[in-house]
Amino acid sequence: MTQVSTHVLDTAGGQPAAGVPVSLQGGAEDGSWTEIGTAITDEDGRADGLAGESGVGPGVYLLIFDTDSAFFEQVVVTFTVTDADERLHIPLLLSPYGYTVYRGS
Repeated sequence: MTQVSTHVLDTAGGQPAAGVPVSLQGGAEDGSWTEIGTAITDEDGRADGLAGESGVGPGVYLLIFDTDSAFFEQVVVTFTVTDADERLHIPLLLSPYGYTVYRGS
């Protein structure tokens, strides 16, 4: 099953963003979302194991970053898992008035 990790970098400060709460949620057939796992980024801005030991299967998921900045309260990333045997790393580059998300390796 797919494992999900992330990495948050403060591009304005040029350093990892430690202490950012992150939630992984999965979509249900009725259109609701269910929390699968949570983490807080470590001193290197990383959060691993969001999908738990068993991982997640194919489907649509949300990564919700509680950035608590002056402008962006949250960053929500919607992504699709198509291969249940892959590992997904989804980094967030964050600045006071913008952000970038990409599929990492």
